[in-house]
Amino acid sequence: MRIGLLTEGGYPFAVGESGAWCDRLVRGIDQHRFDLYAVGGSGALRPLPPNARVVRAADPSGALAPTGRNLLERTALGDRAARRAYGRRERRRFIEAFHLLAVGLCAEDAAPSGSGTTDDAAGGGSRGRSAFATGLYALAELARERGGLPGALRSDDAVRALESACRAPGARRGAAAAGLPDHLAFAEHLARALRPLSLDWYTDDALGAADLCHAAAGGTTALPGLLAKRFFGTPLLVTEYGVQLRSHYLSAAATERSAALRTLLAALHGRLAAEVYGQAALLTPGNAHARRWQEKCGADRDRIRTVHPGMAADRFAEVGEDEESGDPTTLVWVGRVEPAKDLVALLHAFSEVRARQPDARLRIVAVPVRDPGAGAYLAQCRGLAAQLFPDEAAGAHSVGENPVTFEELGGPEAPTPEDVYASGAVVVLSSVVEGFPASLVEAMFCARATVSTDVGAVVEIIGGTGLVVPPRNPRALADACLALLRDPERRHRLGAAARARALELFTVEQNLAAFRGIYLELLSHAPVRHRPGDGVPFAHPAEAHVPGSWAHKAVAAGTGAPDA
Repeated sequence: MRIGLLTEGGYPFAVGESGAWCDRLVRGIDQHRFDLYAVGGSGALRPLPPNARVVRAADPSGALAPTGRNLLERTALGDRAARRAYGRRERRRFIEAFHLLAVGLCAEDAAPSGSGTTDDAAGGGSRGRSAFATGLYALAELARERGGLPGALRSDDAVRALESACRAPGARRGAAAAGLPDHLAFAEHLARALRPLSLDWYTDDALGAADLCHAAAGGTTALPGLLAKRFFGTPLLVTEYGVQLRSHYLSAAATERSAALRTLLAALHGRLAAEVYGQAALLTPGNAHARRWQEKCGADRDRIRTVHPGMAADRFAEVGEDEESGDPTTLVWVGRVEPAKDLVALLHAFSEVRARQPDARLRIVAVPVRDPGAGAYLAQCRGLAAQLFPDEAAGAHSVGENPVTFEELGGPEAPTPEDVYASGAVVVLSSVVEGFPASLVEAMFCARATVSTDVGAVVEIIGGTGLVVPPRNPRALADACLALLRDPERRHRLGAAARARALELFTVEQNLAAFRGIYLELLSHAPVRHRPGDGVPFAHPAEAHVPGSWAHKAVAAGTGAPDA
């Protein structure tokens, strides 16, 4: 089977959790051929197995350009480029298609309370989704035939059509308040987000040759899969371990935009998600939390199948099988240091733990990140720790030290994750926002008891093998930590149960087995497509393949069977 794998995050050019999952998939299912289509790829190519090759790579960034004079100049350039690319007929086609897309974006999904019936609201939402899809595919066909779409999306025609749709009756209230700067900024973002429509991937020797398109994410990453289904009938499989629409809502950059622009951007990502979910042959979210997001966006429950992400368990085997490892008074936290992890609540909880168990210690191990703004939150947490826990010394002549340590994963004191988990008795997760916390699964592989906040997929991961408390509740977090620190037998029992659960549900092997079955299932339901050079099945009888010159003569003579 030939699988067109649509990747995000730059695989096979970049590393990271998404890239690691794609690499495990390609190497683990080596009986199929993988054609890689990298959305957002650049840099050095990582080694690939024999059954994989890079067919295309593109960088359709969805970032917003700054508003102001530069944006006005870019819009003017786009308008001139569109006029050069399109004649009168193509320009009319573009305006009609873009008008449908803009109307679909701006149409209200539901009627306000008391202003209409539920049926009316559902009908309005359905018409908006239909108009968006019709406009999207019309733009894709225009780009495939004539090109020139990026410039046209930045043209005056596009901005005028967008303004008209925002002012039309029944438009979203937030969209109606948009001004010219919002329209220009949104047109720029739209041109970048729809860049996959203009790629040269939609030919018989590219995506047209794939038996199945597998998108490693939704949103823009899955757009080429939508078009492959539209142009060639190729079935689309979408795997989401982090929902793109949720990531957009939680993006820190959203706070810098106007309310009207945020409304338009949310409408774009929502419509695109709904279309991807509606057209996919099967959706495979990584957890029930992602599944609920997909269902809220209109995905059919019958076409959703949860497949937990596979993680390598072998590296944690030695720690997991050693029940006596770990300091019985040490709590461990591992992750990216950012506000969503709520380390402030963790430090306040630990201050209460220290008041009731003075020998307790806390290790905060940060995963390195490239975000230049991450240092500010880390500095805030260090300052709070220094204020809550002054350096303590055992005697008058000994050096004082803080019971809270901040370390970096990969450093001399925390070289590997397994070393970090092996150093403590309890692993803590204090987040207020989470998707699928990999650190929690790693702790379970290491047979560590856990205390977690009830966010994201935490309960689904933990089951009954750890303690779960409400988020933003330092008192409850402290009580749970103390309960495990003071009860070694319970701690060991929960850790053993956690390891058994993780080995059953979250290994690479179970993930690969699930996708092997899914690939065969989708291909068995897809219509047979004959490509040039493939030949026609059963064109010659079985007897024609029997060795012997008489068989070849019979086939050449066109008799269809050898002479008796």
